[in-house]
Amino acid sequence: MELFNVYSLFDIEPVKGRGCYVYTADGTEYLDFYGGHAVISIGHSHARYLWAVSHQVSRLGFYSNSVRNSLQEQYAAKLGAASGYDDYSLFLCNSGAEANENALKLASFQTGRDRVLALRGAFHGRTAGAVSATDNPSIIAPYNMSGKVDFVGMNNIETARAMLSSGQYAAVIVEGIQGVSGIHEPSADFLKAIAEAAHKNGTLLVLDEIQSGFGRTGRFFAHQWVEGVRPDIITCAKGIANGFPMGAVLISPAINARKGMLGTTFGGNHLACAAALAVIDTIQEEKLVENACEIGEYIIERLRDIPQVKEVRGRGLMIGVEIEGSAPELRKRLLFEGKIFTGGAGQHTVRLLPALCVTKRDADKFINTFTTIISNFE
Repeated sequence: MELFNVYSLFDIEPVKGRGCYVYTADGTEYLDFYGGHAVISIGHSHARYLWAVSHQVSRLGFYSNSVRNSLQEQYAAKLGAASGYDDYSLFLCNSGAEANENALKLASFQTGRDRVLALRGAFHGRTAGAVSATDNPSIIAPYNMSGKVDFVGMNNIETARAMLSSGQYAAVIVEGIQGVSGIHEPSADFLKAIAEAAHKNGTLLVLDEIQSGFGRTGRFFAHQWVEGVRPDIITCAKGIANGFPMGAVLISPAINARKGMLGTTFGGNHLACAAALAVIDTIQEEKLVENACEIGEYIIERLRDIPQVKEVRGRGLMIGVEIEGSAPELRKRLLFEGKIFTGGAGQHTVRLLPALCVTKRDADKFINTFTTIISNFE
C-alpha cells in the first residue's frame, strides 16, 4: 500500500528536535521557523512536556468521556485563568476543523439560523462545514455547505454591517489573523464593527484563534489586541498541546447548552489533557507570551530593514514576509542552503511561525541567513 498523495514533500526527514531546532538521522541541524505549522508552541522535546505525557501514559492513556476526567477540569480552570475567559465553558475535541464545525453548529442551535458569514481569504479547515467557510474553491468538494455561506472582504466595514443587518446569519467567523492567506490582520475598527453588528442583529461572533492563539501574537489570543471585543465562541487547536492532536471551543455563558448537543470520543482524552496542561503551565512560567511579543517585534523590525523585502505583516511570532520573487523558491533555498524551515502562503509570501521559546540568538541566526540568501535571490 502507498500513501495517498496529499502534499509535495521535501526530501528531508527530521527524527528528533530540541527547542527551535530539528535534526535528521545523520545529525544535520535545522532551525525551525515553521513550528510544524504553528503547532510547536513551547519547543520540541520540552522537559516538562515529555514528563507529563510519559507519566500520564504510564497511568492511563484513554477512557471514555462517559466518566469523570479530572484532567479536563484542571485544564478548563487553567485555560480560563490564562486567557481571561474564566466564565466561559469548554468543549474539547481533536483538531481545528472539528473545533470550527462544533462552533458553527452551536451558533445554529442557539440562533435557529442556518447561514454563516465568513471573510475573503479565510481558512477554517477541510471538513464539510469548515471548508465551506474557507475561501478556496479548489479544496471544496461537491459535498459541502457552501450554499449556506457568504463572504465579505477583509476590513469592508459597511458591507459587513449591511450583510449582518439582514438577520439571516447564525454566525460570523473571523480569524484573529489570517494565516493561510498570507498573514492578514483584521483592523481594530473592522473587528469592533462586526462585533457590534453581530450583537445587534442576533448573530454570534466566532473568533478562529486556531493558528493565532496561545500566545503566538504576543497576546493570549490575537483578538485581545483590540480592546472591548469579546467573542461568543473562540476556537483553538495547533499550539494548544505542542503537537498532540487537540482542539477546543470556548463558549460564552450566554449560549444555552444541553446534553447531546455536542459529543466526542477522543476529545479531551487523558494524554491530550496532560500535554495541554504542560503547555499552559510552561507558557505562563516561562513568560512565553511576553517572549513572543518581544522577539517577534525584533524580527519584524529587522526584516523591514532588508531592501529585497517588499512588506512584513503580522504580530509577535506570526509573521508574513512578502517578496517580489517566488516565495516557494526562496523557501527551498532557505531549507537546503540555509538549513531553515519556513512556511509558505501563495507565490510571494514566506510565513514565519517559530516556537514561542525562540531566542534573540535564534532570531539573529535566521535574519543573517535570510539576508544572505535573499541578497543573491532572483
